[in-house]
Amino acid sequence: MDFIIVGGGVYGAGVAWELARRGAEVLVLEAGEIASGASGGLGKRGVRANGRDVRELPLMRAAYDLWPDLHERLGAPTGYERVGNLHLLERDLDLAGAGAQAWMQGQQGIATTLLSAEAVREMEPDLHSRIRGALYCPDDGVADHTATTRALAQAAQRHGAVIREHTQVTQLERSGDRIVAVITAQEERIEVGRTVLLLANTFVPDLLKTQFGVTLPVWAMWPQIVLTEPVEPMPVHYLIGHASRTLAMKSTPDSRVMISGGWRGRLNPDTGQAEPQADQVQGNVAEAVAVFPSLEGVAVAEAKTDRCESTTIDGIPIIDRVPGLSNAVFATGWSGHGWAIAPAVNQLLADWVYSDRQDSQLYPFRYSRFTASSAMP
Repeated sequence: MDFIIVGGGVYGAGVAWELARRGAEVLVLEAGEIASGASGGLGKRGVRANGRDVRELPLMRAAYDLWPDLHERLGAPTGYERVGNLHLLERDLDLAGAGAQAWMQGQQGIATTLLSAEAVREMEPDLHSRIRGALYCPDDGVADHTATTRALAQAAQRHGAVIREHTQVTQLERSGDRIVAVITAQEERIEVGRTVLLLANTFVPDLLKTQFGVTLPVWAMWPQIVLTEPVEPMPVHYLIGHASRTLAMKSTPDSRVMISGGWRGRLNPDTGQAEPQADQVQGNVAEAVAVFPSLEGVAVAEAKTDRCESTTIDGIPIIDRVPGLSNAVFATGWSGHGWAIAPAVNQLLADWVYSDRQDSQLYPFRYSRFTASSAMP
């Protein structure tokens, strides 16, 4: 096989599709099932530029152009909708920097308007009076992560990619500066023709540390998503973020509210699974009620913490070659917001390994940003 991809999430499936449609031989090895990790799960996920790190905004601008017709190119629904995003401002500190943030996002091609309290309340009448403004990005939206990831995998297969689920990679066989084969849990040895791409997110840091002594400033966390019982009338009409509260919100087609934003589950060492914690669920709902008082007393239908995510020390992903290896590329540390930029990054990753030329849009995500050699004089 020309390219072996480890991981069947939105990046593994997406890069497989991009490479296969270029005519390359591609094999995807997924330890579980397609979309069984952070690329699947409850509800839809935000396709958001508002409030992002400036280094990710060029990728998000490119993704804006790819999301609307992605379903047509894949021949399957992605659930994408452009609903708009309100990044709420509540404190003096938030308001002080809001104009600068709006300017910066605009400079990166992200349509952004700084709204007054009155203008925000016209859009979301049920907001608490403490909300003093918002940054509005009309091009932000949502998409179904499970449906999209599976559609990418199916499209890759139609172009000739081979996808093997329940096939865990346990070792990379090295000769000089090249990976020459991957070894599976079944002790199968699969030769690498050109490049191996390590895109299994939370699996990557341990593999690089164990095999090559490479330490990544990345750790695993279990993000929480809370889904309410149906709410009538629905108070939330836009994708909601907040400058100072740990809060993200969106409505669902069946009149429920999805509440998230950074609250977490706790890993049960006996089961190996993360479990929701009552204080975390209550805290997340309390933040939602503080912003939308009409949600007071809302019932929680379910809380999920079953999708492990990787987080970097600086909050943006690491995308690079494995140090010391010429034909191994990895990507990890998506930090809870890698979903929206996936279509753009998948194109850039595929172009890079297919042509051996890395686009400058990926330079900010190099591993070398953490090392002393990258420091400015």
